[in-house]
Amino acid sequence: MRAIRRFTVRPLLPEALEGLAVLARNLRWSWHPETQDVFAAVDAELWTAVGHDPGRLLGAVSRERLAELERDKRFTRMLALAVADLEQYLTGERWYQRRTAEGGEEGPRGIGYFSPEFGITSVLPQYSGGLGILAGDHLKTASDLGVPITGVGLLYRHGYFRQSLSRDGWQQETYPVADPDGLPITLLRRGDGTPATVSLGVPGGTLHARIWVAQVGRVPLLLLDSDIEANEGHLRDVTDRLYGGAGEHRLLQELLLGVGGTRAIGVHAEITGAPYPEVFHTNEGHAGFLGLERIRQLSVVEGGPGLPLDAALEMSRAGTVFTTHTPVPAGIDRFPIDLVRQYFGAGSVGSDGPVPGLPVDWVLALGREDYPGGDPGVFNMAVMGFRLAQRANGVSLLHGEVSRGMFNGLWPDFDAGDVPIASITNGVHAPTWVAREVFGLAADAGADPDDPTAFEAVDKVPAADLWRTKRVLRSRLVDDARRRLRASWLERGAAPAELGWIDDALDPDVLTIGFARRVPSYKRLTLMLRDPARLKRLLLHPERPVQLVIAGKSHPADDGGKRLIQELVRFADDPEVRHRIVFLPNYDIAMAQPLYPGCDVWLNNPLRPYEACGTSGMKAALNGGLNLSILDGWWDEWFDGHNGWAIPSADGVDDPDRRDDVEATALYDLVEHEVAPRFYDVDREGVPDRWVAMVRHTLKSLGPKVLASRMVRDYVAELYAPAAATARLLDGDFTGATELAAWKAHVRAQWGAVQVEHVETADLPDTPELGATMSAHAYVALGGLSPDDVVVQLVHGGIGAHDELTGTVAEPLAVAESYDGGRHRFEGTVTLDRTGPFGYTVRVLPRHPHLASSSELGLVALP
Repeated sequence: MRAIRRFTVRPLLPEALEGLAVLARNLRWSWHPETQDVFAAVDAELWTAVGHDPGRLLGAVSRERLAELERDKRFTRMLALAVADLEQYLTGERWYQRRTAEGGEEGPRGIGYFSPEFGITSVLPQYSGGLGILAGDHLKTASDLGVPITGVGLLYRHGYFRQSLSRDGWQQETYPVADPDGLPITLLRRGDGTPATVSLGVPGGTLHARIWVAQVGRVPLLLLDSDIEANEGHLRDVTDRLYGGAGEHRLLQELLLGVGGTRAIGVHAEITGAPYPEVFHTNEGHAGFLGLERIRQLSVVEGGPGLPLDAALEMSRAGTVFTTHTPVPAGIDRFPIDLVRQYFGAGSVGSDGPVPGLPVDWVLALGREDYPGGDPGVFNMAVMGFRLAQRANGVSLLHGEVSRGMFNGLWPDFDAGDVPIASITNGVHAPTWVAREVFGLAADAGADPDDPTAFEAVDKVPAADLWRTKRVLRSRLVDDARRRLRASWLERGAAPAELGWIDDALDPDVLTIGFARRVPSYKRLTLMLRDPARLKRLLLHPERPVQLVIAGKSHPADDGGKRLIQELVRFADDPEVRHRIVFLPNYDIAMAQPLYPGCDVWLNNPLRPYEACGTSGMKAALNGGLNLSILDGWWDEWFDGHNGWAIPSADGVDDPDRRDDVEATALYDLVEHEVAPRFYDVDREGVPDRWVAMVRHTLKSLGPKVLASRMVRDYVAELYAPAAATARLLDGDFTGATELAAWKAHVRAQWGAVQVEHVETADLPDTPELGATMSAHAYVALGGLSPDDVVVQLVHGGIGAHDELTGTVAEPLAVAESYDGGRHRFEGTVTLDRTGPFGYTVRVLPRHPHLASSSELGLVALP
């Protein structure tokens, strides 16, 4: 029989043990080993059986055991110390507070961080892949650094799917129900005890959501839940599944996330006294509608400042950061323009609508692809994200470059290099992903985790100790993989008597290569299978064998990805090689935590340049793993020739099959001739000295760079603090916002008259030599603009094959003389600092102290 209703009964703890509930409610336990030790001490076997879930542990532990613990002075002392440590962590001064106290630029008093998914812990299954894991690491690191962030997302009743395999290796999906009462979250309530809710108008009704709070260390994460009785029909199911449903369902989710999430932040601030954000960060375009709600609050909401629409736009943009996470157009949400009109047009015919009072055509223009190569019949969430944020970034240097080309249409008069999309390379939260044994080695070597030179301490770790630790981690992975492999085969229909071979699957002394990620086609799960016979030879080499541990989920609607998984699984099922290659279903945080430390090599072979960043290889590197990867994402940026291996990329090969063959052959060659020989080249004590030296260099060269603490500090310094500073300049009585909007309107109206009429150069010798000086004079007509409204630049650099400027440098020219009719002469000098072909031009750009970049308006005048 199936239950008609389910709920969770929470335990009633003795007073002396109430600290266990305090620890369980704060997700810091998920990255704090000492707190995990407290829960393990309650009942070690039960702690393992419940998957390291404190809530389930406390719900399952017997009253007799609780009574024993209540009398156990050693345990109660351990518990008291853990609770005190948490309190100090939550209230003590941290990096962000010290930064301001020491005279650094004042950062925002509050930051709203919006994402459709957050990967904090496997106990809170509200994530699907890299975007959510990155968002989770962002929140955890912000907590460790004391950055005042509030996370905003949705609470999905079914989370993301659980993956299993059929007998023939086809991916199957199930959607377990996530009971909120059984999750480490609490309902946000008003002073009278009633649940706090938000609502927004949608065609045919009103969408309501209650607000759950997950406490991520010092950071509250607000999760909106539509599964309440106030909603009727399909509206109750809006938060049913992560990335589930068709276009209209997804649109409803994103309206709730952006518009409802912004309202939820206000409710949370009102109830708790938390600072209302000065900066709003939208993590991908899914939450882009937050900008519309902020503009509504600034312009048409009763009791608000009542700004004109254009001034409200400038005020909102100044405090908004947009991060794009995909170089793949298919990864961007695009809705039919008529569907969006149906939703936002509701306000124009008398119903509430999601953002009542905002003109529907004005809203549609923000997301319309009205640029060369775009589709004007589509509403593009990323396009809206860029238009509603004054500051934007990609997530690696290469991804920033790709994004500038991908969205060049929004700034069509600029070269891709001048498109205002910056780069902040992702990082990973070391306390979540680094094995405890690795931290132990660092502590024994005297490393201070707060010291930027801490990774140098790896040179003090004896090679034998480092290698012994890697074997311990490899053994743990083998044990976990065998357990998961057995469970998978039983679920596929195998009888226990058929599975004796699993006891010998994988070997803790064999070179172990890991590959785990989502399975879209561009990540190329099956590149390793291009030559199955050669792969078999590598796996079964009599002296230098290799073993592969593989995992990954395909989107439920992506049959192409499912076929790739099936192809891999069928290969791994072969009795000849199944002890050397395994596919582990249901890749999640719990699987990843032993997987990264247990691998010697992390493999990544995407189709370049479609990997925005990729962080799994960073996690492996922090655990002493070496990367074997295509030069894409972060690896393109930080590979130095000695901290791993770069798989040569056949970028110039147009035939995709031929390209895969070329790159697969390069992969096989690297494994056979470089990776495996180095791993098995051991000294008398069985230590591979050359391998260990490479591990040491990897930790020293990559360790400081791949940390999320570096990433979040970069966000604070490069995006959050400047955004807050600009927003404050426009705030107050909002005169600054009104004046900026008026100035932009004036500049746009006058720009048609701006012309570079003539350019002269002087002082250039007949045979220019390195170090010579060139004077430039530019005669520029500005129409109704003043010289203060513009910057005139001499742009110079090398010359490419088609006379385009390369490696450009822009030198500002100063106004030297003004004439009638709005004409002016600008002049300046430039030193010839390079040999070879040299070229230059002059351009005119708008200039205002409140612009984040001179290309922000998309206006430029050239000769």
